[in-house]
Amino acid sequence: MSNLTFGARHIVKGLDAVADAFAGTVYSDVVNMKAYAAARFIVHKGVGTTGTSTLTLEACDDAAGNNPVAIPFSYQVYAGADDVPADVVNATAAGFATTAGSSQLYVLEAESQRMPAAKPWLRLKAVEVVDSPVLGGVLIELLKPRYARHVPDTAIA
Repeated sequence: MSNLTFGARHIVKGLDAVADAFAGTVYSDVVNMKAYAAARFIVHKGVGTTGTSTLTLEACDDAAGNNPVAIPFSYQVYAGADDVPADVVNATAAGFATTAGSSQLYVLEAESQRMPAAKPWLRLKAVEVVDSPVLGGVLIELLKPRYARHVPDTAIA
């Protein structure tokens, strides 16, 4: 048996890395959680010394992100060159604000069983708090699929 994880998770490009990734209000791609136990949003802030955002996760009715409702989630922060994260924090639906600085990872996780029943779609919302460009992007990792396959079905349509 292989120890590789192909089929055990599904990677989705949530937001392309760009020079001012979190300008204004920005949304990641919307993913369907029906076939997954959890989702992990990995927010990478590469270069940007003062820009900050408030991050939340929103459950939605459909792939278009209609009727979003912010939900509680958990997160960890990796700051600077350190590969060891801070403790897990349980965030309310109000989310949390990122810290000014470069070279940061924010890992947000939500469980599908804790999402509202009629809202199986999930996205990340970033609202800029301090207006200063930040080079960054978002990856989404869908975890523990009901039916593991090396090439999963789409989760964004």
